[in-house]
Amino acid sequence: RILKNHRLQWEDLWVREGKILNPEKLFFDEEGFADHKVDCGNKIIAPGFIDVQINGGYGIDFSQASGDIRRGVAQVAKKILEHGVTSFCPTLVTSPPDIYHKVQSIHLSLPFISIHLEGPFISEQKRGAHPPKFLRTLKAGGVADLMETYGHLDNVAMVTLAPELANSAAAIRELSGRGIAVSLGHSMADLSQAEEAVQNGAMFITHLFNAMLPFHHRDPGIVGLLTSDRIPPGRMVYYGMIADGIHTHPAALRIAHRAHPAGLVLVTDAVTAMGLPPGQHTLGQQQIDIQGLHAYVAGTTTLSGSIATMDMCVRHFREVSGCTVEAALEAASLHPAQLLGISHRKGTLEYGTDADFVVLDDTLTVRETYIAGQQVWRK
Repeated sequence: RILKNHRLQWEDLWVREGKILNPEKLFFDEEGFADHKVDCGNKIIAPGFIDVQINGGYGIDFSQASGDIRRGVAQVAKKILEHGVTSFCPTLVTSPPDIYHKVQSIHLSLPFISIHLEGPFISEQKRGAHPPKFLRTLKAGGVADLMETYGHLDNVAMVTLAPELANSAAAIRELSGRGIAVSLGHSMADLSQAEEAVQNGAMFITHLFNAMLPFHHRDPGIVGLLTSDRIPPGRMVYYGMIADGIHTHPAALRIAHRAHPAGLVLVTDAVTAMGLPPGQHTLGQQQIDIQGLHAYVAGTTTLSGSIATMDMCVRHFREVSGCTVEAALEAASLHPAQLLGISHRKGTLEYGTDADFVVLDDTLTVRETYIAGQQVWRK
């Protein structure tokens, strides 16, 4: 059963040279026959998962520029294949400029999209696990501060910032004008400030409900974007959810999904400790403690990312929301691809797209992972 056109349907999947083929054109134009056949039985074939917020895992911290960064990213890329993730955005939390400059200098031919810079232009009050001494403000114009801090923006897919910061509007317009997805997060913004940010080009919300003003019936804050009537025509606001059963209560997850199902993007927000035993680890410039499934800033009860895997998030979302299998899978594939503007290549199994896909059983457990039509992992 192949996930296509928002539903599971019985169909063969044809692949050549890393792309998904139109079998009708293949047979009529070339009288083609398959060189290699794979029987997937009654399993599900879905687009490969895309994680737009992952800080590291398996002992690797993307915000620690010590050692071989390229090797660290490659190590995580290889390990998360077993979770069905075929593309991802290595995410850097608030760091000093030299860290951004060093990480941005690498060019990788790996299964990832580009970098997600989460901070340092965020609210001190809602910084969460981000170290306060590295937070920055935006001076008049905003653009010079972006370049001074990040070095350049060539490898950047997304930037998370707080829209209530002075001069953020110019920064949002500059980033979105460069094709970079601007996300609102770690913020004290009210709804009108969030709506203005969207009108300037922002299109994502970083881990909805977490590190932002709580929903209030007289001013719902950033959360109110899910039902705002001031979104420009033709625009979509997406929002990330850490569906690990810890960061968001199942009822809040259900509320968000029912209010705006097409915008939900599953993210792991995974930290160094993903895949490792409990104990003390790092997230950027801070120490974190892993206690069971919880990740805390050391010595506090402040949540610091997660140790969830993407397949875990898909299963948890499916279970607690009561959504369809198709909706759960698309929240980890189609929606993040749409957010990043790459759904013409990834996140679907349409003809001509990259042959990145996963094979799952009926429990939504990943059994095989393929990139460019080649099997790269098998359970």
